[in-house]
Amino acid sequence: MGEKKSFVKDYMTENVICVSPDTETEKVIELMKESRHNSYPVVENNKLVGMVTAFDVVSKEWADKVSGIMSTKLVVANQNLSINDASRVMFRRGISRMPVVDSNGALVGIITNTDMVRSHIERSTPNKVEYFKKTMEQLYGIKTTLKHMPVETDKLRPTQDRVYADELEGRAYELEKGLAEPAIVVKTGNRWILVDGHHRAVASAQKGYKTVDSYVVDLGKDIKLGMEKTADKAGIRTFDDIEIIDDDKHPLIALTESLQNQESKGDD
Repeated sequence: MGEKKSFVKDYMTENVICVSPDTETEKVIELMKESRHNSYPVVENNKLVGMVTAFDVVSKEWADKVSGIMSTKLVVANQNLSINDASRVMFRRGISRMPVVDSNGALVGIITNTDMVRSHIERSTPNKVEYFKKTMEQLYGIKTTLKHMPVETDKLRPTQDRVYADELEGRAYELEKGLAEPAIVVKTGNRWILVDGHHRAVASAQKGYKTVDSYVVDLGKDIKLGMEKTADKAGIRTFDDIEIIDDDKHPLIALTESLQNQESKGDD
């Protein structure tokens, strides 16, 4: 599974809320409240002519119309620009969203930092899955197949005995925003063994989602995995058997806070 080069057109939002130079500033403020977006492309005669942001509204001298406060010096992207190049431009310019235009200057979409995160997740996960797939083939001397598919949540067999409440909150947010990384599942016989993605799967179950987006490695035969045997001994068969740790923070967060405390003491 080779790494596919990704482009802005693969991740940009196409149906963009726009305003015109003649839009009243008061209406833009209302639009920001309703949509919870803090910036909008300004389009005139099908051409991108500016951007208006919440910063423009609060920091510039008041104007009744967008034309009086919009920014006209814009950084824009072509839809065939690679995601990596777009990321570099946004990082260097310190911007969180970038309009996407065609060769005629017409707005065709918008790319954001959130889209960049999503593209990274989708590009990095297949490499991890491919490594796991090859490991299974070498370990059991078999040929497996791989599918990216939804798996029914109640069919998943967990193999991890605990998850952390604070990380569950993060995974729930990602699920709501469509940013969740697919889980890794092994299909062996008629069983669907959850290998990676327990926080995502538990969050999905808690929110009542019927399926979990997954990369499924199908062994093509019934093999009792070592992780299954371990889960059997621990009595882990359903998500209800997983302990949710809410009095201890995730080890990574604890480590981060510990390092921060050490740095603080060093500053005294």
